[in-house]
Amino acid sequence: MTTDKTTMKFEAEANQLLNLMIHSLYSSKEIFLRELISNASDALDKLHFESLTNTALIEEGGELAIRIDTDKEARTLTISDNGIGMSREELIANIGTIAKSGTKELLLRLREAKAESIPSDLIGEFGVGFYSCFMVADQVTLVTRRAGEEAATRWVSKGDGTYEISSDTRSERGTSITLSLKKVDDEDGIEDFTEPFVIRRIVKQYSDFVRYPIKLGVEREKEIDGEKQKVFEDETLNSMKAIWLRPESEVTDEEYNEFYKHVSHDWTDPYARLSMKAEGRFEYQALLFLPSHAPVDLYFKEYKRGLELYVKNVKIMDACENLLPEYLRFVKGVVDASDLPLNVSREMLQNSRQIAQIRRALTKKVLDTLEKKKSDEKEKYEAFFGTLGPVLKEGVGSDFENKDKIVDLLLFSSSNDKEAVTTLSEYVSRMKDDQEEIYYLSGESRQAIEASPHLESFENKGYEVLFFTDPVDEFVIPSLTEYQGKKLKSLGKGTVEVGSEDEKKKIKQDLEDKTKAYDPFLKALQKELDEYVSEVRLSNRLTTSPVCLVGGEHDMSPHIERLLKRNKMDVPKHKRIMELNPDHDVVQKLKARFDVRPQDLALADHAALLFGQALLAEGSPLPDSATFAKLVADLMNRGLS
Repeated sequence: MTTDKTTMKFEAEANQLLNLMIHSLYSSKEIFLRELISNASDALDKLHFESLTNTALIEEGGELAIRIDTDKEARTLTISDNGIGMSREELIANIGTIAKSGTKELLLRLREAKAESIPSDLIGEFGVGFYSCFMVADQVTLVTRRAGEEAATRWVSKGDGTYEISSDTRSERGTSITLSLKKVDDEDGIEDFTEPFVIRRIVKQYSDFVRYPIKLGVEREKEIDGEKQKVFEDETLNSMKAIWLRPESEVTDEEYNEFYKHVSHDWTDPYARLSMKAEGRFEYQALLFLPSHAPVDLYFKEYKRGLELYVKNVKIMDACENLLPEYLRFVKGVVDASDLPLNVSREMLQNSRQIAQIRRALTKKVLDTLEKKKSDEKEKYEAFFGTLGPVLKEGVGSDFENKDKIVDLLLFSSSNDKEAVTTLSEYVSRMKDDQEEIYYLSGESRQAIEASPHLESFENKGYEVLFFTDPVDEFVIPSLTEYQGKKLKSLGKGTVEVGSEDEKKKIKQDLEDKTKAYDPFLKALQKELDEYVSEVRLSNRLTTSPVCLVGGEHDMSPHIERLLKRNKMDVPKHKRIMELNPDHDVVQKLKARFDVRPQDLALADHAALLFGQALLAEGSPLPDSATFAKLVADLMNRGLS
């Protein structure tokens, strides 16, 4: 009998997501059973782990197992476990809140797509978990009792935005979830989930590797005392053998893919699978997967990274961060070690020599696998890198032991080809004989970079330029100053010199001669723009544009500056250098006018127009757009009068 009944509401965003899920056109509704079995398995793992330091928790309750019971007449399906269970507070925290990280991001993507239902790729990307049961149930009743406690709690919801929670009684620890099933609807993908053969098929397909017995209560006819009688017996549906311990020849690709979906809550097949077995001074086995796309919450602080860690086939940690570096946080899978203590702590892991050796071996295996994929399956690797490349790039500045391997995995767009991407090695192979540096330019997109005036002289001379469009590229460059003896050079910073030595000398001398003639004019412009620029000088990088802005060698690019400001971060103010093209008609005419009338009041307006044009050319905001618009209007008016 229940008491203390209270009606509560789901969190607002959780409720929106729940409504979308319930009414989605999701074709594989049978997935709910995999999710509930997975949750039950996790509850048993947690009980096993907590019992290592508190044996009293496991003394009652019998064999650790998952039960499935059906009632055809009442059309109910019950999934039970005798795992850790939940207290009332844990139940509200875990069930009343859907997906503590990534919810806002997912809902934003759905709104942008104007979706009335959750696309299957987003469902897999997000992980439907417990709430998948509302796709097949009109009502869900959950009764749970935490190990070590006497009180039980009942939770009931029809998926209508509210749930009832109350006290209850339960004879043993653990959780039971009873689904009041919807009517069978073949068109909507709702099977008769009270049929034993349907349950057997789903468990075999998705959960055969679960290491606890999954038992189904079935009705059978048996001959007792010469008469046939109906009896209920438990039938174990899964093999319970850890998939990473089975010989690869005995496991199908489909089974591996289902295990990946189990550990990652992804719905798509993985991009690659890696198996390792180490023997010798200490032993371990690993089964790792590389996803085919980035999880929706990959860049959230709350993203749960790390591999599942087992010791002698006992899970001791859901997400062991020490087993792989952070830039490989997208890798999912398990590691089963033989020589670690079962009561290993996070502090012990951080200082464990064995864990450090496993980490090095796994990291090398992942990077070697990616190198082989890049070499053997270029198009598939490019698709993988397109979604997870920005994360991989983080390793250039954090993993100095494997830096060279990581750098060889990087792909960039470049001026060489409008469609194909390139590696640094391929870029170097195409460098001109007189080229000493690897040229690059940063920007928000390829289109924005291609419109940059900084490219002009390089395009004319046929030099290839790399396009850095990922925000992380700016943070990678300080750790990637050169490649194969060639220094990386930004076209938007400092000075640039191209061509043979004789050409460079000629260009330098020509620029010095023109600077002498332009010096008073340049100083006058500098005086007008002193608030915004540190220097006004002539340029050798422009051919068709009159003006551009460049930074110092160690300044952040305007692309990153804009990005940081959009995220409301403090950005130190620094002045840029304004370069003028001495061969452009506008610059020559302004200089000629200045030579005749050096005190011309219009010089301030012309300086502001040049500076504004330079800002617009690189995609930066104007300091005073209203004044700039007025100057342009006045200029047009004079030209039309």
